[in-house]
Amino acid sequence: MKQAIYRFLYYRLLGWKTDVTLPEVDKCVICVAPHTSNWDLLMGKLFYGAIGRNPVYFMMKKEWFFFPLGYVFRALGGIPVDRSRKTSLVDQMSEQFARRKRFHLAITPEGTRKANADWKKGFYYIAVTAKVPVQLFAIDYTTKTITATRMFVPTGDIEKEMDEVKLYFKDFKGKKPRNFAC
Repeated sequence: MKQAIYRFLYYRLLGWKTDVTLPEVDKCVICVAPHTSNWDLLMGKLFYGAIGRNPVYFMMKKEWFFFPLGYVFRALGGIPVDRSRKTSLVDQMSEQFARRKRFHLAITPEGTRKANADWKKGFYYIAVTAKVPVQLFAIDYTTKTITATRMFVPTGDIEKEMDEVKLYFKDFKGKKPRNFAC
């Protein structure tokens, strides 16, 4: 029933499409780009529910987890992150992967909704440490399509693989295209 609601909202009401060729796996880091708008979270959640792959978790700065929004974001899969503390997010997320039988963690490598060609590599290091694959999910507002056609297991050659990740996303257009750089 829940998937039917997601499908209705995503496909029928909003008119979005999917291009998904990736297999469903128990654990993965989902690298999502372009991230240019707060609407990306809603579209991603609707998409993931429509294809029947809930739950998916995401990290978000703890400042957003105030009452009553904190309850909403946690219910949506939000994990509050305190970026002012010197704790390793890679270790914290790797522990989450180790504790759970099924865990999908969505991360936007840009780290902001503004144009940023210097992408953060945390998603990559989390996948390496947790020994899970990275799936690439692209949001394209011009075609109203979310695409998921590339997955890789990080080898440790971060420079080469980050170049390949950026190349994958280069032709997709965010809600605010001027806010995307790769």
